[in-house]
Amino acid sequence: MFAVTCLAILVVMGIALARAFIGPTVYDRILAVNMFGTKTVLFIAVYGFMTERPEFMDIALVYALINFVGVIAVLKFVERFPPPSASNDE
Repeated sequence: MFAVTCLAILVVMGIALARAFIGPTVYDRILAVNMFGTKTVLFIAVYGFMTERPEFMDIALVYALINFVGVIAVLKFVERFPPPSASNDE
C-alpha cells in the first residue's frame, strides 16, 4: 500500500518538474518548484513510515522549512528584480 503511494507521489513529482521546465511564466515555475518540494516532504514522510524509521519525519520537517524559506526568498527576489516578460503582465 505504501509502495503504491510512494510511486504515485513520484509520478506527481515528475509532472511538477515538467511544469517547472515548461513554464510559461516565472510564477508558474516557482509554483511548480514549491509543489515539487511539498511532494518531496510527503514522499520522505511516507517512505519513513513505510520503512519504520521515525527519524525521517524530522528530515521531512527540516526540508519543509528549507523549501518554505527558499520559495519566499525567490519570490522576494523576483518581486524586486522582475524578469523582462513579467513587466508586461501588469
